[in-house]
Amino acid sequence: MERHAQIVRLRPEHEAEYRRIHQQVWPAVLRTIHACNIRNYSIFLNDGVLFAYYEYVGEDHAADMAKMAEDPETQRWWKITDPMQSPLDGTPEGQWWAPAEEVFHTD
Repeated sequence: MERHAQIVRLRPEHEAEYRRIHQQVWPAVLRTIHACNIRNYSIFLNDGVLFAYYEYVGEDHAADMAKMAEDPETQRWWKITDPMQSPLDGTPEGQWWAPAEEVFHTD
């Protein structure tokens, strides 16, 4: 199992809508998340910054993320959510959410 964390800015004018749609994430999107070996997925909000955490239980993270990106319902979901967000300065080229480095963990 791998732990992953990511950060992206939430545009303040979209906070209410972002919160609303995440109260009823589409079942097809949730199925794709699960099919791509993501578990224990959470998104937190603090001062306009979204922090996502998930645990990856598969064998090939890059392949599973590509599979997710190819899913039509996930693409449709991202067309709604992406305009609500903006990448942080320093986000690697070709990425939307900036990865966050794990510096401590305990069970």
